[in-house]
This record gives sequence, C-alpha cells and structure tokens, in this order.
Amino acid sequence: MKEKDLNYITGLEKAIKKKYGSEAIENPAKHWDEEKEKDYIQQLEDFVQKQKKSEQEHNVENVGGVLVSRKLLNKEGILNCPTCKSKLKTINDDVYFTKFDCCEKCFIKYIEDREQRWLDGWRPRNVTKNT
Repeated sequence: MKEKDLNYITGLEKAIKKKYGSEAIENPAKHWDEEKEKDYIQQLEDFVQKQKKSEQEHNVENVGGVLVSRKLLNKEGILNCPTCKSKLKTINDDVYFTKFDCCEKCFIKYIEDREQRWLDGWRPRNVTKNT
C-alpha cells in the first residue's frame, strides 16, 4: 500500500468518527468474548432446529409444475357452486367462490352491485342450474 493510500484511509476514518462517533470505526471483535461466542452458537443451533422443523411441516407437492405447500392443498375440494350447483370451471369461479361462496355467473346475476345484501345473508330461492 502506498503512503498516499494510508493517508486517505486515516482521513476517511477521522471523517467517519466525526460524523458517526468512535464506535463506527472500532473493530467489531473488540467487544466479542467467549461468553458472547457461546451465546451466538446456541442461537444459531436453535435457528437451524426451527428451520428444519419448519421445512418438515411445510412439505411441498408438485401440482401442475408449481410447488404448493401440502397445508394449502384440499384433496376433497368443492367442485360445485352452492347457489346454482354448477361446476366451478374457471379461475374467476375460484375467485368469486373464495370471496362470495358462489360461481362467476351467480356473482353477476345475484351479487354484483348488491354485495352488502349478500354478505348480510340473503340468498336466492329456487335457483336453476347455470349452464
């Protein structure tokens, strides 16, 4: 290292000390001792154990090329709209079923612009199957 580089580093350390305090330029190992090392190793071991436990609980399954947690998979699944009894076929059906417990067509026919009435418990009577 050249003398010029050492002067630059010294000046930089002085500027950092002035702006952020003397702790900013201290060696981090200065405050490290055997007790802190043991505590750190124990924390690290606990963390690894938690990670292993979490990985075991959240096993993933390949569903159509996508890895999905087994907790999220419902093998039985609801395949029909509770309102009109038609099959849930599209992604939109899934979205409306998640929020309103019905298919897209029932949403358009009975719920759109009347969400509060639906959420308050109103349901249509004598509904025929949507096709």
